Amino acid sequence: MFKKLLSIINTGQSDEQRQAAIYRNMLRDAAKIGGGVFGSIPQGTRREFFCLDEHTWVWHEEWSDDAGVQHVRTTRYDIRPHGIFKAQDGQPYSPVTSDEANRLASAALEYQRRVHEKFDPLIAAAQAA
Repeated sequence: MFKKLLSIINTGQSDEQRQAAIYRNMLRDAAKIGGGVFGSIPQGTRREFFCLDEHTWVWHEEWSDDAGVQHVRTTRYDIRPHGIFKAQDGQPYSPVTSDEANRLASAALEYQRRVHEKFDPLIAAAQAA
């Protein structure tokens, strides 16, 4: 991760371009970290879980079944003042149950813990440089 940041910083890009590239790379890395929140990831599966913005969480998973058919599932959780709603694979938003809301809250807290554990030292090192 730190090597990626340095390679971006040392290019001829503008400050805005560098900041956007760093943000995208950090979001990708955080999404991978978040994928592990739900347990071990099976071989051949791509799983990501991340906070897109202050109101939106995304869980994305790609896998192949035993017949080799590729599957993709994306679930967006929208945190609203009157509840938590989810949309899966382009379907309309619907409210989540209290059990699912509690699982999402637990996953979000674990995600934040893991992401801070990974990025806080990198940010501190970059600020000290």
